[in-house]
Amino acid sequence: MPRRQLDYSVYLVTGREFLPAGKDYYESLEESLQGGVTLVQVREKNADTGEFIEVARRTKQICDKYNVPVLINDRIDVHLAVGTAGIHIGQTDCPLPLARTLIGPDAIIGLSVRNVDECKRAIEQSADYIGIGSVWHTSSKDIKGRRCLGPDGTGEILDLLDGTGVKAVAIGGIHLPNLPQLLHGSISPKTSNTLDGVAVISDIVASQRPRESASQLREIVDSFKRARLNLKGQKGVFSIIDAVDQAALDKEYLVKKVEGLMRILEQETPLINQLTNKVVMNDSANVTLAVGASPIMSTNPRDVYDLSPAIGACLINFGTIDDKEGMKVAGRQANVNRKPLIFDPVAVGATSFRRENAAELLAHWQPTIIKGNAAEIGALAESTEVASRGVDAAGSGFKDPAAVVKALARKRAAIIVLTGPTDYISDGDRVYKVSNGSHFLEKITGSGCQAGTLIACFAAASRISYLQNNEPFEDDSQLVQGDMLVAALAGILVYTVASEAAAERSDVKGPGTFRSALIDELYNLTPEVVRHRAKVEIL
Repeated sequence: MPRRQLDYSVYLVTGREFLPAGKDYYESLEESLQGGVTLVQVREKNADTGEFIEVARRTKQICDKYNVPVLINDRIDVHLAVGTAGIHIGQTDCPLPLARTLIGPDAIIGLSVRNVDECKRAIEQSADYIGIGSVWHTSSKDIKGRRCLGPDGTGEILDLLDGTGVKAVAIGGIHLPNLPQLLHGSISPKTSNTLDGVAVISDIVASQRPRESASQLREIVDSFKRARLNLKGQKGVFSIIDAVDQAALDKEYLVKKVEGLMRILEQETPLINQLTNKVVMNDSANVTLAVGASPIMSTNPRDVYDLSPAIGACLINFGTIDDKEGMKVAGRQANVNRKPLIFDPVAVGATSFRRENAAELLAHWQPTIIKGNAAEIGALAESTEVASRGVDAAGSGFKDPAAVVKALARKRAAIIVLTGPTDYISDGDRVYKVSNGSHFLEKITGSGCQAGTLIACFAAASRISYLQNNEPFEDDSQLVQGDMLVAALAGILVYTVASEAAAERSDVKGPGTFRSALIDELYNLTPEVVRHRAKVEIL
């Protein structure tokens, strides 16, 4: 009989040691299957043979009720005793050719791979699928001394699978917040191959609500696959949004959307939590109030955890990186509660300390919008075109900024905002160019930080608009509902238009008076003024 075709979408690797107190393994397993787990690997590193066989037998019995296949980690004897669909082996386990001889031609064999060379051997030895990892750091495996692959490294391995029929799942540190980043960021650069699924342990096993955890993971994976299927045959085209409404390509329509968000801010006064640069905290709070939102600057991990359900959006600006644990909790809870998360990686390319902390945060949660100047966006994009000079960018900027933001948006599965004399905003498909602004913005401390604050305010307004009106711009492969591209545009446009109005005032004599006038103009700004002054291009 031919080998069974497996659905690798949400691949649960068991681990009884991760179960929360009072949670029964078999109860957790059945709930996870009800939530949408498509494949189960029984992994028992410390059980003796008899216990392993019993766990595998009962696991298969439950999985059979849901028509979900079971694989056995490493132990060929357990697989043969229980009659599962196949095995998964590591690089130091039984060699694959020998395993194939022992288990026969019809069983599935998966092989863990950590690099390109191991992947090539897996293809040569006719593995049915490979497990790529570790993508990020994980508590389930000892990977000391080994480099985590990240989405980029995963994509390099996926390139090798083109035309081979070998399937691929990623494993290691994968959870709901960073899943979109992995799926979008690992699309192979040469062949556009994608993952067939993700292998997860603690995000399901350690959950008190494994059904809900599995369901959320399945929703993201299925949506990503639908989006890719819709784009099949459109060579070189990728969109984070399944379908782009043509009206969104009209400037007047965009400005009307911005006007609507301005009104929502005034009516709803969403709470915006800002873990931000101490240098700009007071000004950030003032501009938040000026546009109609309500600021709170909470950083304590316990406090931000409790606040998350109540906020409209969360801004993480790590200019002074003093509250990293609070940032990790705040970002993770924003993802869990599906609140917009705006990341401002201040001076991320300036020091190794900042680069390492940004990498740690981005592996812990998924930003909705990333805002930065040319040096910061260049560092995240691993570009050498623009250098960092402290918090500022050095040099003449990118030759093609639109291409840079579009590519980084695809890679990060986030809206990218590149600020400067001209601002560029992209979701990986569309690019908006904003040419408003005053030269005084370069002369005051924290103007970029304030722009991030306003983006967070309008992201909250966009989410409210979606929930109120069920608007058609939902990206269901992402964590947040609402048109976040327009939200980012609104934040930039309102800030830069207000800066122009402030600079034209007769009482503005320099940067000091401009700073106060800017807050006044943000407070007094009307949708009509934005419409009249807006300099927006769709590239």
